[in-house]
Order: sequence, then C-alpha cells, then structure tokens
Amino acid sequence: MSSRRKKYIKFLFFMLVLWGMLISCLKTPPTEIPGTPTKVVIPTQTFTPAHIPETISIEDGPLKESVIAAGDYLARQQLANGELSYQVNFLSGERAYSPSTIRLIEGTGSLFTVCRVSGEIRFCNAGNLALEHYLEFLVSDPGKFKGTCLYTEGACQLSGSALTVDAIYKRWQATGIFFLKDQNLLNTAMDLGYFIVSLRKPDGGFYHAFDPHYAGTANPDYYLAFSSSEALLALLELYEMTGNEFWLKQAREINTYMTAQPLTEDHWHGHAFRMMSRLDKLNKMDLTYAVDIANTIIAGQVRSLDPRNTSGSTAAKIEALASIAQALFLSGEEHDWLDPEIQAFVEFVMARQLPNNNCGWETNKETITRYGGGIFSSCEDASIRIDSLHHWINGATAYLEYQSVIKVK
Repeated sequence: MSSRRKKYIKFLFFMLVLWGMLISCLKTPPTEIPGTPTKVVIPTQTFTPAHIPETISIEDGPLKESVIAAGDYLARQQLANGELSYQVNFLSGERAYSPSTIRLIEGTGSLFTVCRVSGEIRFCNAGNLALEHYLEFLVSDPGKFKGTCLYTEGACQLSGSALTVDAIYKRWQATGIFFLKDQNLLNTAMDLGYFIVSLRKPDGGFYHAFDPHYAGTANPDYYLAFSSSEALLALLELYEMTGNEFWLKQAREINTYMTAQPLTEDHWHGHAFRMMSRLDKLNKMDLTYAVDIANTIIAGQVRSLDPRNTSGSTAAKIEALASIAQALFLSGEEHDWLDPEIQAFVEFVMARQLPNNNCGWETNKETITRYGGGIFSSCEDASIRIDSLHHWINGATAYLEYQSVIKVK
C-alpha cells in the first residue's frame, strides 16, 4: 500500500471519529442550570437588562463633596486584594478586624454609589476590585438549597445575599453593565434572589439564616433586625434590573407582611418604600407605616451635636428620612415637614467627618492625609467604621436626590 493511500485512510478514520463525537454531543441532554428553585415559578434569565438604570442627577455643593470624600477614604484604605478596611481608630492607628463580610459588601456597594455621584471611574475600579474579592464567598449547592448564597460566619445569612444583590444593583446604576470580566452579575443577582425567595416562611416572613452543610437547614431561632427589609429592597432591585413581575410580586407580598409588624427605625424599609413609589405604588397602609417610621426616628434621638450620640446611627436615620420624604413626594403626600429634621441630622454627621471634629481634638496633616473623609463614631470613640461610611454615603445621596426631584417636579 502506497504511503499516500495510508495517509488518506488515516485522515478518513480521523474524520469519522470526529463525526461520531459530534453526534454524541448533540444527543446529550442539556445539563440543568444549578441553583434554580423547584417550587416557585422561575423568571427567564437574560444576559441584558430589561431596563436601563434610572438615576437622578444631583447638584454640586458641600454635601456632594462630603460623599466623594467618604468614597476617597474607602478607596484609600483598600488593600491590593480588594479587601476594605473594617474599622480603625484614627487617633491611635489601631485596627479592628471583623468577620462581618456582610458589612464589607455593604461598603462595596457604597463605592459604586460614589462612582455614580462623582462620575469618577476610579471609584468603580475600587468597587470592582472589592466585589471580585467578596464574590469568592458565594456558595451554590443545588442538592441542598436553591440559588446562591453568601457564606459567612458559618452560615448563609439572608442579609448577605440581599446586600450582595444591592452591591450589584449599585454597580449597574453606576455603569449600566453587568459583566465583571467573564462573570454575568445579572445571573448572579437572580441566583441570589432565588435563595432569598427560598427562605420565605409560610406566614409571609423570612428565615434569617440557613446552614448549607449536610442536608441544609434553615435556623428558625436566628434573627437580625433589618434582614427582612434588606431582602425586600433586593427583590425590588431585581425587578428594576430585569423588568420581570415575578420579583415585584414577591416584594409586594413581603411588604404586606412587614407593614403588619411592630414599628422600628428601619432605614432599609425606607429605601424600599422609595423604590416602590417609583417602580410601582404605595397604598394607604404603606404610606401610614412610612410616616410612622419617620415619626419614630424623629422622636428617638436628640437632634443636636451631642457628643454622646453616634455618627453611624444618625447617618442611618438620614437614609430612612430622605428615602421616606421622596416616597411621600412621589405619592403626592406632604413631605417637606421632614426636611428640617434631615438637615439637623446631616449637620450632626458632617461635624464628625475628618478634618472636621466637634470634640476639640487636635489633628495633624499626616492624620488628615491618611484618614481624611472618614467619619468617626463619637467623642468617646474615635473609630472610623465601614458601616458608618456606608450609611452616610447612602443617606446623603438619598437626600441630594430628594432635593433634585422636588426641584424638577
């Protein structure tokens, strides 16, 4: 047999093998997408958003500069691997480290808010670096639970998944895109949403933690004050990102359950009311509940620059009041009665943002270079903590957006 004929036979044999492999692949059934719930109607996953982000432009001024300064602090303190600084005493330089990845993912979302407010890409770059780092804590196991959860402190907490959705939403607001390198964050957010929905109780509320080990079980005894309202907000954010009514239906049911519960100073529910008034509508019970939250906040703390009060809790009050004010305005209700209350709280927090301090402390140039823009807790505690900065960035931005909305309309 000639050498040429042998080569031809080998080539023919090789092509037949390839054809057989192709036929085999075509006959193989598609694998099931992991993490999808089995007991709820699943919205169709898409690679592009149904809507473009709706954002509100805000005016330049001291409050906007303060938001950007807080973002500067976060970015300046970031490690090369993306990790954010949890807490530092700016007088002693002593750092406190916490396993609270949940608070750190909150801070990640804040970087994207500062990126949007400032228009400076460096804050989005810092946010991307942080988000890549904290997304490593995501866990999926379709044999034990639905969707994807953020695993921290030995459990998958409801708050963790909700606040990861929030960080992805804030990135979408700032950039209009979902891809982070080769990861589709819209799909990630929906998988987190499936997990959130899977934790709903028959009475309409939520389990607040889930142990993914062994067979996977919800913890009926674990409770975190704001978890349910964080989950409510995440579902509304999913609705805006996807345009799918599935998420809005879930949010409406949960909100109905929550407005039947005792009142707290719930700033996350305030955010949710603002989103519902913009994306859907608030009914009479919602509006009454929102006003009651606002009145509870106003009555709950002296609104002076009292050194005993903490910056973080006051910034959270700004979040709630500014969000509720916008919700009332968009619903055609009286809202301007909240403005002087918000301004008093704003004045309080800004007096605690370095280089400002209302404690009479002397600070040098090196300290301000290192910690400028950070917000310390109180005159008894010089700690700058990430959740205080998160509340301030969220709250101040919500107030600036409220001011813009009422001027336009």
